[in-house]
Amino acid sequence: MEMQQIIETVRRFDGALVVTPDAGGAWPELAWGDSFFYYAPDGKMPERTQPYGTIVTKNYPDDDASHLDEPDRFRVNIHVGRDRATTLVANGAALADVDVLFPHPLYGAAGWVSVVNPGSRTEGTVVKLLRDAHQAAHDRADRRVR
Repeated sequence: MEMQQIIETVRRFDGALVVTPDAGGAWPELAWGDSFFYYAPDGKMPERTQPYGTIVTKNYPDDDASHLDEPDRFRVNIHVGRDRATTLVANGAALADVDVLFPHPLYGAAGWVSVVNPGSRTEGTVVKLLRDAHQAAHDRADRRVR
């Protein structure tokens, strides 16, 4: 599954906002080219909400175990919750393995899972988890409004 396919899939979710910072914008250079997924039915970037999913295209400080600086690699990160994360990840999966769910290298304990270059083994799961994470973000937003 290509990165753009994932982005287009998330854009079709009701109320989804996909932010992909470009060079020279207000975002820090490190974020350029990465994508951040939010529930934002008004189309405005939420001020106090973390994304429910991301796609990163490069190593970040203290986060280089997935070897994202190598050509043609990207990682999808999805917040699924702590309980669900433990049931999803592959036993013994390395943080650089391709097409395998593993705990996020930095935020796994907070309920984030990751996949480097989703393919035939994980693409359906990745889309389902992104849809579920989007719905959870929608539900949290509804609770805040009440």
